[in-house]
Amino acid sequence: MNSTNLSRRRFITASAGLAAGIFIASPFKSMASQAQYHSLSFYHTHTGETLNLNFNLKTCKPDNSKELYHFLRDFRTGAVHPIDTRLLDMLCRLQRQVDSSGTFEVISGYRSPATNTKLHKASSGVAKKSLHMKGMAIDIRLSDVLTKKLRATACAMQDGGVGYYPKSDFIHLDTGRFRTW
Repeated sequence: MNSTNLSRRRFITASAGLAAGIFIASPFKSMASQAQYHSLSFYHTHTGETLNLNFNLKTCKPDNSKELYHFLRDFRTGAVHPIDTRLLDMLCRLQRQVDSSGTFEVISGYRSPATNTKLHKASSGVAKKSLHMKGMAIDIRLSDVLTKKLRATACAMQDGGVGYYPKSDFIHLDTGRFRTW
């Protein structure tokens, strides 16, 4: 009975050591650390600029926030504003849901109050209190996914606002309450 317990202890100890060694030396460890990041590629349709960004899924923050804020600036005035990281989280999840490796084509990111007022006066489709003015909204399409499918997937996520503009071929996403139009 004593030798059975001893051999069982040796077996468990040896197994634990083997498992730890395999984990430490295996490619799974590097895959696990890579899984904490999601690459996002952007193309701005009005400025022609591109941005590649590693989004940290663990902290919900991009590695290069200032570069992102500049990229998503109000392209009409040049005004820069912080972007809600929940918006990036939505983009990551949306891209994963549609199994895409494409580029997000940005139509509009941040909008200054002056730009929003001007656009609101010109079009009833622009909200007077748009979340674009708070860095909480983005208008996009995804290069390798039909916009109609992108909209359906975003609606199924039920996280924030989802607007669909089929004539202009883009969707609006925001981090406000869930609603669709």
